[in-house]
Amino acid sequence: MGVQGRTTWGPIRSILVLAPILIIIPLYTLHRQFSLPVPNIHPYDPETNIPHPSEATILSYARYLSEDIGYRTPGTREHAIADAWLYQKLHDIGELCRQVVEKEPGRKLECTIWRQEGSGSHRFDIMATRLYKTYVNLSNLILRISDGTERSKADTVLVNAHLDSTLPSPGATDDALPVAVMLECARVLIETPGWEPKHGIIFLFNNAEESLQDGSHLYSTQHETASTVRAAVNLEAAGTTGPAMLFQATSEPMIEAYSHVPRPYGTVFANEVFSSGILLSDTDFRQFEQYLNVTGLDMAVVGNSYMYHMRGDLVENIQSGVAQHMADNVLALLRYLSSENSPIPTLANGFVRPQIVFFGLLGSFFVYSFTTAKILYGMMFVASLCLVRVARVKRVWSACGAVLSALVGAIIGANVVAAIMKYVLNKPLSWFKGEYYPLALYGPAAIGGMLISQLPFSKPGKSSMERPIFAGLLLFHSFLAAIGQFVNIGSSAAPFIGSLGFFTSLCLDTVLAYKDHSLHSRDDRELPLWAYPIAMLLPLSGGVQLLAATLVVFVPLTGRTGGDAPAEFIIASIVAVIGALCVSFTPAFAHRFGPRILRLAVVLILLGLGVAMAFFYSQNPFDRMHQKRLFVVHKEDLVTGKQDLHIAAADGAPGFDGLVHETATRFGEDGIPPQAVVMNDYNGDWDTLYPFSVFLSPYRIELPVNSAADTDPSPPEHQFTVTAVSDRIDAHVGRRHLTLKIDHPGIIWTVIAFDAHVLEWTLDNTPPDEYVRHHIKEASFYGTDSWNVSVTIKHPPPASRDEGLKVNFIGIVERRMWPAKKDDSDESSAMKLFEEFDKWIEERMDGTVDPLLIGCVSGHTVV
Repeated sequence: MGVQGRTTWGPIRSILVLAPILIIIPLYTLHRQFSLPVPNIHPYDPETNIPHPSEATILSYARYLSEDIGYRTPGTREHAIADAWLYQKLHDIGELCRQVVEKEPGRKLECTIWRQEGSGSHRFDIMATRLYKTYVNLSNLILRISDGTERSKADTVLVNAHLDSTLPSPGATDDALPVAVMLECARVLIETPGWEPKHGIIFLFNNAEESLQDGSHLYSTQHETASTVRAAVNLEAAGTTGPAMLFQATSEPMIEAYSHVPRPYGTVFANEVFSSGILLSDTDFRQFEQYLNVTGLDMAVVGNSYMYHMRGDLVENIQSGVAQHMADNVLALLRYLSSENSPIPTLANGFVRPQIVFFGLLGSFFVYSFTTAKILYGMMFVASLCLVRVARVKRVWSACGAVLSALVGAIIGANVVAAIMKYVLNKPLSWFKGEYYPLALYGPAAIGGMLISQLPFSKPGKSSMERPIFAGLLLFHSFLAAIGQFVNIGSSAAPFIGSLGFFTSLCLDTVLAYKDHSLHSRDDRELPLWAYPIAMLLPLSGGVQLLAATLVVFVPLTGRTGGDAPAEFIIASIVAVIGALCVSFTPAFAHRFGPRILRLAVVLILLGLGVAMAFFYSQNPFDRMHQKRLFVVHKEDLVTGKQDLHIAAADGAPGFDGLVHETATRFGEDGIPPQAVVMNDYNGDWDTLYPFSVFLSPYRIELPVNSAADTDPSPPEHQFTVTAVSDRIDAHVGRRHLTLKIDHPGIIWTVIAFDAHVLEWTLDNTPPDEYVRHHIKEASFYGTDSWNVSVTIKHPPPASRDEGLKVNFIGIVERRMWPAKKDDSDESSAMKLFEEFDKWIEERMDGTVDPLLIGCVSGHTVV
């Protein structure tokens, strides 16, 4: 085909030629992006006998913690059992360390073990909410490996994972897998012949992350080694498949250190998204930053996040190779950070927030500074302007308008379909059970919007806009990259990558046109078809990688952010914006065959969109592997003796109201319908989940009177009292000083809430300077049954308030959690109801619902 004149290839033939590229590039990109190493079965290399991480060993530890011990919620007996088991494993490692040193005389290697115990409190702001945490007799398990010298112990790297699991989950990946990875890495390092850490490694197994990072706070504020930590590596999990993603990196030296791992997987885009707070999630890394002022890396398994905080977080659902990937990367990272080449000593005097771009692409990992990025992207924009001029492309500014219209059209098209699905068809979350399902629904909508936006730019009898728009795409990408990087947005690498393909393609076409003497002032010369594969290669591969990583995280989590959350529009916008990067050639290609074909393409894409919407309209968003989260609380009021069932969902999928009414008919008091409840700071029924309870849409179901419960008083171990001790009033200064003492035998995760103008207290130094609602949450070690907080408040309270201090309290009965405590039940009416409810909901919903079932006791008192 020549470079001049109209092609004899029509739209069908051209699309068939390009189709293999459109298919092969994404498939190859996804293969490289999510490929995992072959797991090691044995703990030693069969050929060299050198120790290496064994996935089989890691999974055996994770299985023991999550299935043999089970649900390790802080404050439970199982949590204490896990603590004792891990303490013994650390002693085994200590003994291994001693034996290795005996066999290798002169080797500098020292292992020190601590079981830290302590009490404390901290302020924990999340979701625009001021929250306070306290804990008593909490423990952490710590192993330090050094070469025995003071130099090695003075500047250390901390690697952390948490032993506990959250309320409804056995926690095989979150966080038993990282715990096991750390144990295996410690073994391999110790057994590696001749290895000596020039800089010590502190392995922190903290005991209470799921209760809002109490264990990491305890270590950071009270342990003797905390002051030696110069950097932290935090290991987490929010899923069960795929490589462990680096989603938070806070200094250039640590990003450079990460580049030494064998299989890097992380981008500056993920780093910027997480740091923005959009995900409403957090990790122990926060405590290390806040209290130790250290830099570091935060890594997590994120694929298949449908299992996050669910019963399905089991070893059987962990993809083969996941543990190996995390272990290999962590081991390489620790080896580098403990070596002579480590940046650890340079971080002793603090660190600077990263001004660096990093990303992986097709198996390679790129790292360069913001300064370099600004130079590169600026040069690309200038070179693009020059190229467009040299290529004699006309109507460029009109073409840039068409490009911008295409992006706006994609966003509008996807969001219009989102609105129809949610408000017209009443089928929100129809895409939920597949991480890539939104592509099938919102992809055609976005492309349809792009094509419709091009109709005003395609007029019969006018010269084609194909080449001008192709040049406009180059200018748009290069300008977006340059301006974005100018304001220090590292994610500007994405449009820069896109611009490289368009620049290369247009440059080659211009060179060939000069060579053939076919370059002239007219701009209706059709682009050669080969220009598209060249232009598509980088933006398609880079865009697919970015889109896949984003959907893997956002689809499961966004679908559980509450019924009022704009989940449809968030997902639709992600598909439209990042998808537009993937197929950024579309506006130019749309003008290749003239206005008639463009209008026909619009009709066809709209028909395809109709089929897609019909398909998703017929879908149930949930199945056994992608379940609906249901929150169920059996609450007994210790003041009135009344028992209620509280039920809530964390999504806007249809059918929840009907399920609630069925539940009320099956388990509630006859003739009394369920009552919808307003969720706010004064809804104490859900204070055990506060402030995450803001996501919930709750109902209250009145339970029938239980004669046995009425005649038998609550057992002594479930008495829950709040009293005031050391109480005195200074009337002349308008202050009341008191200590609130909370006794809660057999009850965990206690919460108190009260209204007061607090002037001083033992929680932090900056209480709100106003009369306001306060929530204080507690999570302590098993067997701890009391805690207190001293406060000074304004007295008397504002007019029309009670003279005393009204305190609401609630907590979870330790033996009333299903299925965590089905083998250690207190045989209460709550547990009997949970057993029956669990069987009923399994049959009624065919396994598509995963209920959190907890039995709480609550009440209020005036002190």
